[in-house]
Parts: sequence; structure tokens; C-alpha cells
Amino acid sequence: YIFRKLIKSDQIPSIEELEDMLHGGQLSCNHVDEVWPNLFLGDMYMSHDRYALWRLGITHVLNAAHGKMCCKGSDDFYGTTVKYYGVPANDLPTFDISPFFYPSAHYIHDALSTTGAKVFVHCAVGVSRSAALVLAYLMIYCNYSLVDAILKVKERRWIFPNRGFLKQLIILNNELNYKAQSK
Repeated sequence: YIFRKLIKSDQIPSIEELEDMLHGGQLSCNHVDEVWPNLFLGDMYMSHDRYALWRLGITHVLNAAHGKMCCKGSDDFYGTTVKYYGVPANDLPTFDISPFFYPSAHYIHDALSTTGAKVFVHCAVGVSRSAALVLAYLMIYCNYSLVDAILKVKERRWIFPNRGFLKQLIILNNELNYKAQSK
């Protein structure tokens, strides 16, 4: 009930309300789930399985844990048929992931604007860093509110961005609302 109320009233949810919302819905996830047409969200296990990515038709990879011990990735690893973009984010509430919102959203948008492209966004587990970047994409390019973006992704995958990322997504939500109202 509270989430429908938030959606209708355009109120900005608190961190606690967002976390309550994130606890519900889809309670598990696979190594990879399609959360938007041709946009896949997953974990490091899937990121290391080039054959499975090839079978899915993945043409672009966005690694939200680039350079971290478990998620080292590069253009060389995926070869010439897959474009690679790395974001060196730490999954800590103190890490500022917001400078990566627009570049990552742009990368996803450009890729999905290409006929036949499929994008795989991942981090170590596929629920915090990568989920935050997918939510930002839906907010920036698909005009979703943060609440709507969370609900959309949760139809297909359990996600749980850390509190710091949620705060930064709330700020992004506010900025996008302000821009929309200023037009």
C-alpha cells in the first residue's frame, strides 16, 4: 500500500521505505536475469562464462566492479565481438557511485539503441553496484521514478543497493524531478 501511495503522490521515499520495498517481491535471483528488454543484470559467475554470454547474444558488458579481485574484466577477456565498459565501484555505503550514473546510463542507452544489441551489467553478486547503475539508467533514459525503477527491476530480479547508493539514487531522483518541472 505505501508504495502505491508513493507512486501516486510523487513523494520521495525514505531509505527505510525503500529498503522495505526492496525486501519484498522477487526474493531470489539467478546468475543472470533479463530485467528490461535486452538488458541483463547478473553476477561475476556469469561474467566469467563467455560461452553462456555468447548463447544469450550479449554484445556489451558493463562491469560495476571493474578492477576488483573477483571481477577483473577487460576488452581482451571478451574478445572483439563484445564491447566492455568498466566502473571501479566499491560496494560500500561510503563509496560515491553517482559520478558513474550518467556515463553508465549513456553506455547502456547507446548499446540498446543499436539493433540486436544486448547488454549485461554485473558486479560480484549482481544486487547492489550493478543494480544501482541499472536503476539510474531507467531513471535517466526511461523517465522512471526511483520507486518505479525498483518495482520494474524487482519483477525479474531481487536487488538490494546499499544505503549509500540508495541515498545517491534519491538525489538523482530529486534532480530529475527538478529538471522535469523546470521545463
